Amino acid sequence: MILKKLQAGACRTWLSRVSMRQEACLFSSVPPQPVPPLAQTLQGYLKALEPLLPPEEISHTRRMVQEFGRPGGLGTHLQDGLEKRARTTKNWVAPWWVQWAYLEGRQPLPVHSSPAISLPRRDYNDWRSQLVFASRLIAAVLDFKAKINSGQLPGEIMRGKPLCMELYPLLFSSCRIPGPKHDYIAYHGGRNRRSPTHITVVRNYQFFQLEVYNSDGSRMTEGQIHGQLLRIRSQSWKTDKEPMGILTSEHRHTWGQAYNRLLRDKLNKESVQLIETGLFSLCLDSPVMRISDEKYASRKAAQVLHGGGTYSNSGNRWFDKTLQFVVGEDGSWGLLYEQSTAEGPPIATLLDHVLAYCEKPDPKRAPLIPLAMPKKLYFHIDREIKRDIEHAKQNLDILINDLDVNVFNFKRFGKDLPKTHKLSPHSFIQVALQLAYYRVHNEVCAACDIVSQRMFRGGRTEYIRSPTIQTLKFILAFGDPSVSPEAKLQMFREAVDTYAALTEQAFRGHGIERHLLGLKLQAIEEGLSIPKIFMDTAYGLATHWKLRTGQVPANTDSVMCFGPLVPDGYAVCYNPQADHVHFSITAFNCCEETNAETLAVTLKDTLCQIQELLEPTV
Repeated sequence: MILKKLQAGACRTWLSRVSMRQEACLFSSVPPQPVPPLAQTLQGYLKALEPLLPPEEISHTRRMVQEFGRPGGLGTHLQDGLEKRARTTKNWVAPWWVQWAYLEGRQPLPVHSSPAISLPRRDYNDWRSQLVFASRLIAAVLDFKAKINSGQLPGEIMRGKPLCMELYPLLFSSCRIPGPKHDYIAYHGGRNRRSPTHITVVRNYQFFQLEVYNSDGSRMTEGQIHGQLLRIRSQSWKTDKEPMGILTSEHRHTWGQAYNRLLRDKLNKESVQLIETGLFSLCLDSPVMRISDEKYASRKAAQVLHGGGTYSNSGNRWFDKTLQFVVGEDGSWGLLYEQSTAEGPPIATLLDHVLAYCEKPDPKRAPLIPLAMPKKLYFHIDREIKRDIEHAKQNLDILINDLDVNVFNFKRFGKDLPKTHKLSPHSFIQVALQLAYYRVHNEVCAACDIVSQRMFRGGRTEYIRSPTIQTLKFILAFGDPSVSPEAKLQMFREAVDTYAALTEQAFRGHGIERHLLGLKLQAIEEGLSIPKIFMDTAYGLATHWKLRTGQVPANTDSVMCFGPLVPDGYAVCYNPQADHVHFSITAFNCCEETNAETLAVTLKDTLCQIQELLEPTV
C-alpha cells in the first residue's frame, strides 16, 4: 500500500495512560480537527505582526486583511471551501501540511528535515558490549511492535482528552521514496499483506538483511539476534566499500535522478527494496571523536543527526528510512527519524518502552536451531553511480561542516521553578528564548513553536507564533534600569501567561498557522490567484522563522536535535526535567550573524537573571 500523503511533526507533550476498558469508549470519540473561525484567525495574524513591524506597515497589512475577510469576500469563500473539506475528509489540513512541508520539500533530509534524539550514553566502550546492547534494543523495539499489532499498546490521553493513535503502525516498514517533483511514502506493513520480517543492519557502509522472526512466526530471542550481529560484524570488515547510503543525503531532486539510475540494475533494485521494506534500520557506528565531556554531548547529538561526515559514520545511514536506531561502540546511541511518517510523541513513547525493556532481564533462551547467515546486500556501481556518490559525499560534508551543534544541560533549575510560581514551564522557556535572542541580536524575530494536534482525528502539529506584544514589552523593559524589578516581574508574568493562552488556543485546534496555510492552498486548489495577504512582505517576514523551537519532554535525559529552518536562523529544542533542562541549539556557520554557542551562553545567563527576578537573593 502506498500512502502518498502522510502527516508529520516533532513535538512532545506530557501523556498519561488509560486501561484497555477505558480505551474502548475514549478513543472511538477522538473528534475531527475544527476549522477555526476566519475572523479569529485574521485577528490573531495581525496581533502576531505587532512585535515585528512598525505601525505604518501594520496599517497597510490591516487594510489588506480586512478586505480579505469582509463578508462575501475571497476569505469567506475560501473558508467555506475549508469547512466543506472538513466535512468530507478525515482531517482537513494534515495531508496538505505533510505534502507541502515535507514531501514537496527539495532540501536534503539530514539537518534540514529529519530530527535526531540523542540518549544518555550507555556504560560501555567496546564493540562486544555494543552488540549486546544492540541485541537488547532490537528485542525491545520488536516487543513494542508486538503491542501495537495485538492492540495492547495503551491509549494516550492529554489534558483528559484521548489522542489519535493511528501513527504507531506506520512507524514500521515504511520509507520515503524520492520523486522528480515531490516524494511519497511507501508503507509495506498493511494488514492485508504479509508484513516484512527483517530489519536492515549497516556497519562500515555495508548493509545486511537480518531476519528477526523464526519460521514459526515467533520473535527471535536476544541471544539469537546477538549471534547474528556477531556474524554481521565478521562479514563487514572491509572499509573500502562505497557508502551507498550517502546518496540518500542529497538534494531530493538529485537523489531522485540517482535513484532511478540505481534501480535500473536488478541487483541494486533488490537491495534497495530490502532496505525500504525492512521494519527499521540499525546503524552500528564507530566511536564518536571525544575531545572533552562538554563537547562530547554536542558531538554525540551531531553523530545521530548526520553521522559525522563521509570519513565517519554518514555512510551508515539510509536517510529515507522512517526509523534508524544508532548504536556506537563508545556507548553513544539514539534515533534518527524521517518525519513525513513519524512525529515526536510516538517516537518518545517508543523510546520510553525501549529504555524500560532494557532494564529487565531477558527471560528467553535461544532455541538450538541453526539460523541462516544474514544476507549481505550488494550493489552494482557503474561510472554514473560512482559519480553520484562522489558528488553526494562532497555536498554532505559541506552541509555538516556548516552546521554548528551546541548541546548543554542547564542545571540551575528545571520545570519545578516555574511551577512553584504558578507559571507554565514551556511558556517560561519560550519567553526566555525570545529575550536571549534579543540580547544577542538587538531585535525580536519571528519564531515558531511546534505543538501537537493529536487530540484530533489524524491530527499532527500546529505552530505557535512568537513573540507577542507582551513579550516585546518585557524584553524592552528588561534592560531598562529605570523600570523597577517588580514592574519587570509583572511584565514577565503577563508575557508567560499570554503565551500559555496561545498554547491553549492551539490545543483547542484554533491556532492560526495551519488555518492560514489552508486558506492559501484552498485558493491554489480552486485555481485562483494566491490571495494578496500571502504575497505581502509582512507575511514573508512573519514566516521567516529565525527561531525554530520545540519542547520534547521525556522520561530520561535525552535531547532532540534538528537544523534551522532558514540560513540566518536557529533551531532550539529542550527537554525540561524537574531540576534541570537539556537544550540543543543549532545554527549555520555560513551566517556571520548567528552563533549557536553565543546564544547558548546568553540563554543560560538569561535564565539565571529571570530566576533572580522571581526569587531575589538580596
